[in-house]
Amino acid sequence: MEEEEELSEEEAEVSCFQMGKVCPLKNVAELVLMCAQPGRGFGGNSQTQFNGENYSTQENDFSRGRRGRGGHSEGHDRGFGGGYRGKNEEIFTQATTEDPKESDPSNPDSSIRPKVTYVPPALPEDEDSVFAHYQQGINFDKYDDIIVDLSGTNPLPAILSFAEAALCESLQKNVTKSGYSKPTPVQKHAIPIIFAGRDLMACAQTGSGKTAAFLLPILQQLMADGVAASSFVELQEPEAIIVAPTRELINQIFLEARKFAYGTCVRPVVVYGGVNTGFQLREISKGCNIVCGTPGRLLDVIQRGRIGLTKLRYLVLDEADRMLDMGFEPDMRRLVSMPGMPPKENRQTLLFSATYPQDIQRLAADFLKTDYLFLAVGIVGGACSDVEQTFVQVTKFSKREQLLDFLKTTGNERTMVFVETKRQADFIATFLCQEELPTTSIHGDREQREREQALADFKTGKCPILVATSVAARGLDIPEVQHVVNFDLPKNIDEYVHRIGRTGRCGNIGRAVSFYDPEGDSQLAAALVTILSKAQQEVPPWLEESAFSRGATAFSQANKSFASSDSRKSQQAGCERGQPVPQVAVADDDDWE
Repeated sequence: MEEEEELSEEEAEVSCFQMGKVCPLKNVAELVLMCAQPGRGFGGNSQTQFNGENYSTQENDFSRGRRGRGGHSEGHDRGFGGGYRGKNEEIFTQATTEDPKESDPSNPDSSIRPKVTYVPPALPEDEDSVFAHYQQGINFDKYDDIIVDLSGTNPLPAILSFAEAALCESLQKNVTKSGYSKPTPVQKHAIPIIFAGRDLMACAQTGSGKTAAFLLPILQQLMADGVAASSFVELQEPEAIIVAPTRELINQIFLEARKFAYGTCVRPVVVYGGVNTGFQLREISKGCNIVCGTPGRLLDVIQRGRIGLTKLRYLVLDEADRMLDMGFEPDMRRLVSMPGMPPKENRQTLLFSATYPQDIQRLAADFLKTDYLFLAVGIVGGACSDVEQTFVQVTKFSKREQLLDFLKTTGNERTMVFVETKRQADFIATFLCQEELPTTSIHGDREQREREQALADFKTGKCPILVATSVAARGLDIPEVQHVVNFDLPKNIDEYVHRIGRTGRCGNIGRAVSFYDPEGDSQLAAALVTILSKAQQEVPPWLEESAFSRGATAFSQANKSFASSDSRKSQQAGCERGQPVPQVAVADDDDWE
C-alpha cells in the first residue's frame, strides 16, 4: 500500500497553461503524458521547446480525450487510466485475445478491471538491433582488483576468460557480438559453479554483469544437451524459469536471453502483467525453453495449464532479496510447491542480488540445497565505487528548488530522479515540464504501454529526465545514465544501494545526489556513513554528526543490514561460542493471504 502524504495548497493544483485554468492534481498523469507525447507540450497553440510542433495540427494522429474513463474525442479513443491512444495504434479485439480471467463473470474483480488489450510492438530481428550495447567504461579493468569471497564446501576454481568456459561456437560468437571482451568477477566464479550443478547465492555490486553470469552457463548446458523448443504444443515444459520482481527488469533479462540465444535452438519467452494474456499464451505455444516472468503472471500461466514444470532444471531468482521478502515470499513458496515442480534436491536453484540482509540469507536456505555456495563480490551490500555520492542537506519544502538548480547544470545528460510515492512522481515530472525540462515518469499505476513509452523516451534522449518510484530502482540497465537524484531517500539502505546502482555501470563513472532531510531521514544516517566509508568516499561532517547523535546502536543495526559474508559463518561462530543459532524464518499463515 502506497504511503499517503499531505500536499500543500501549492502542490494540490498544477497550472495547465494550454487550458488557461488550474488543473486538479488528479490529472497530472495526463499532463506528464502530454509532455512526452509527439506533438504535445505546454504552451497552447504556440511552438514549444519540447517538440517544436503546433499543438492544434495533430500531426502525429494524437488528440486529447475527455477526462474520465471511457470518454471519447473525435476520432480517437481515450485510454484507461490517463493514457492516450493514437489512431494508428494496434488494438487487439476481445474476440481474439480476451483474457478469460478478466472477463469471467464469476470473477468478482472482472466487472471493475479493464480488459488488458495491450500488445508490445514486435521486437527487431536484425542483428545490429539485437546486439546493440554500450561501451565498457574506463574503470572496467578495475574489476580485476575486486575482492571475491567464495564460501561453502568444495568451492570451484574461477575461469579467467570466456575461452576457458568452453562455450559452443554459436554462443561464443554471440558473446563477442555483445561486446564482452572478458568476464567480470561474478561471471568468472558463477559460470563454473553453475556448470558444476551447484546451487548458488551470489551477491555482487550493481552493474557487475550478474545477468550474463547465470544466462551463459544455462544456455550452454541446454545447447550441449540438444534441447529444442516444440512449436504449437499447448503445454510447454521449459528447462529454466527466471523470476524477477518488476516488469521492466524481467523484460530486460528476456532481451539478454534472446540476444545470447540468437541463432540457436533455444527459445526464451517472457510473461508479465499489463500485457494481453492471450498474446503471451500464443508466444508460449510457439515453444519455450526459458521462461522469464514476474511472479503473478507466471503463476497464472502455470495454473492455466500452459506451462508444465516436470522438465525444469534451473530456477533463477534475480533480485533475490526482494523476491524473498514479505511481499513476494508467499508467491515464491507457492511456485516451488506447484504440481510437477522438482524438489530442490532435483533442480538447480540460483539466487542473485546486490544486497542480502542476514535474515533473507537464512530464509533463502529454504529454497537451496544444503551445500550451496555463497559468492560475495566487491563491496557486498554496498555501493559501487564508480558512483560519486553527494549529499545535500535540505528541508522538505526546499527540495524542488534544489532539484531544479541541479538539473539546470546537467544539460541533456540522462538523469533518474527517485521519489517515494506514485503521486509525487507525476507531480515532480509535471513541475519539471513546466520549467521547460523534458521529463517523463514511471510508476506502478501507469499502463504498461505508458511505462514502456516512458523508458523508450528516456533511453533515446527524447526525455532525458525520468522521475521514478522504486519500480525502476532494481536491475534496470539503461545506457549512459550519468546522474541519479534521490529527491526522497528510501526507507531502507538496501533500496538506496539499488537506486544509485542505475549509474556507474560496467566500469562507467556515475554521480548520485541525495537530498537529506534531517527531520525525515535521520534513521538512515548511520547506514549512509557506512556506505560512504566502504566506498572510500568523503562523509559530510553534518551527516556523521547526525549518525553519532543516534548512538552506537544505530551503527550496529546499519552493519547488520549488509551481507558482507555468508550468514552460515556467523551461525557456525555462534555455535562454537555456545550461542543459539538463529532459526530460518517461516512464513506466517497471514503471509499467504
